[in-house]
Amino acid sequence: MSLSGNLPGWVEKGHSTLWARFGTTPFRLDEAITLLGEVEHDSPEKVPVLLSRLRKAGLLSVTADNSDARKKIYQVISRDALVTKIFETDTKLTRSDLEALLKRAADIIRTRVDYKFILLPLFLKRISDKWELEFEAAKEEAIDDGYTEEEARAEAKRAMYHDFDLPEDYLWENIRKSVNNLPEVFSKALKEISERNPELSDVLDTVDFIEFAKSQENAEILRQLVELFSEKKLHDVSPDLLGDAYEWILRYFAPQKAKEGEVYTPREVIRTLIGILDPKPGESVYDPASASNGMLIAAHAHVRDHFSKNAVEQLFLFGQEANAKTLAFGRMNMYIHDIRNVQLAYGDTLLYPKFKDGEMIQKFDVVVANPPWNQDMYDEKQLKKGEFWKQRFSYGFPNRQSADWAWIQHMLASTKDGNGRVGVVIDNGCLFRGGKERAIRQKILEDDLLSCVILTPEKLFYNTGAPGALLFFWKNKPEEHRNKVLIINAAQEFGKHPEVRKLNILADKNIGKIVGVAASWEEIEGFSKIVSLAEIEKNDFSLNVTLYVSPQKEIEAVDIPATWAAIQDVEKELQGVDTQIAGYLEEIGYGGGNG
Repeated sequence: MSLSGNLPGWVEKGHSTLWARFGTTPFRLDEAITLLGEVEHDSPEKVPVLLSRLRKAGLLSVTADNSDARKKIYQVISRDALVTKIFETDTKLTRSDLEALLKRAADIIRTRVDYKFILLPLFLKRISDKWELEFEAAKEEAIDDGYTEEEARAEAKRAMYHDFDLPEDYLWENIRKSVNNLPEVFSKALKEISERNPELSDVLDTVDFIEFAKSQENAEILRQLVELFSEKKLHDVSPDLLGDAYEWILRYFAPQKAKEGEVYTPREVIRTLIGILDPKPGESVYDPASASNGMLIAAHAHVRDHFSKNAVEQLFLFGQEANAKTLAFGRMNMYIHDIRNVQLAYGDTLLYPKFKDGEMIQKFDVVVANPPWNQDMYDEKQLKKGEFWKQRFSYGFPNRQSADWAWIQHMLASTKDGNGRVGVVIDNGCLFRGGKERAIRQKILEDDLLSCVILTPEKLFYNTGAPGALLFFWKNKPEEHRNKVLIINAAQEFGKHPEVRKLNILADKNIGKIVGVAASWEEIEGFSKIVSLAEIEKNDFSLNVTLYVSPQKEIEAVDIPATWAAIQDVEKELQGVDTQIAGYLEEIGYGGGNG
């Protein structure tokens, strides 16, 4: 697709001749007639027509000749300059622009259809717009190398110049033209793009547009979404900005999805986890319940922001997810964030871990997850059906009602010795429940693997109002931390959610305080305490945070002299009132004596 409007070959050729001779140097009509007559054998009558076509296409500027108002001065505009003008001035999007666009998309679908009907068109629009930009750059480079216009166009379509191999017939603008059969065209486009890009197949196969648009209402929703996303170009939006937009959609629909059983981990909780775990270049990060890949994306951002864009290439990301649809959209999230150095696998992690090292499970530097809380059906009988169960569940088996400590054991078994570390978001109840969970908890504590416990505020998560817990395990704790656990009660560290009235959030200052105290192992009365294993043993290995740290109630200081003076003033006022009442009674003849 030419940005100059698919000009005829003779017009494109004329532009190339003028550019080769004049570049950005201004020229007059007679100079153009002479040049094009000599080189292209154009007649004097044809040249003004050519110049008019180039002007309309944006490839020629025209100004008045100051020496003769009847004449014009011309200046050729290069294709690169045209690309820059179109793609920067007309389509540069800000964060607020994107959010406004997505809010309108959310209004279109409301809760009538799944948010995947926003995510997938957004993804297709992005890769299509980027393909066009890559095409223009490759075409210009080919022309500079001596290719003809036709040869350059053919060369620029080759897959080697593009992030994704897209058929030109199914670029966004061509799909958009098919107003009367959008569902069919979308389906054909997804099928061919999947065939050309096998890595996208599970992403693009998640939506059946023909089935979706069988109802007239849904067909109209699709049409409106296509027109909405056609308003702006997404090729030059930074991956961070577009990634934030993708995350905005997940967050916006999180309350609705929570009712359907889909869990969204608040990104500020993830930032807290990653801030404490502090992944570094050269390390591997693994999420065994990866879902939308928020943990891995945050680890990537942490290394990039604390080190460099080059350093982040040395961060190795791994994730496994048991829900095929969730895995597909998590993979799309990675593409949107432009993160390619990642390996994602499908499968039930507790039974069939996919990352292996020979006859053992693979081990990682950092393991981080928000696994399903209180997942049932994973008792001893079930877990022994899984691979590597002896290696992974050496501390024992949980009861049938909650797999919390099975997840934690899998994460510990997947962590390297040495500086390996684990961070997990889990149900607060696993800290103090008895029975089989207590027995597992005791053994892990006695092996001195637990480093830090953090109680989160209530109403932080979309699927429950209960507080959660953040647990951190270090395979090789520093000497000064041995046989101790840092316990943090962050129940009061929250702000009000800006969009969902009944929810709380961890604000930046809350995250800073929690991460800072966890890193320094600082004791703050009413907030954090370093507790010995001996003390935890006395409490029957309960990690109930309120046993060790209770937030201090703010007691207002009393100014005793000022308070006493105020009391005396009140007494004087009361004496005055008594005297006044006695006077009124005397006036009406009621003296209070014996009658």
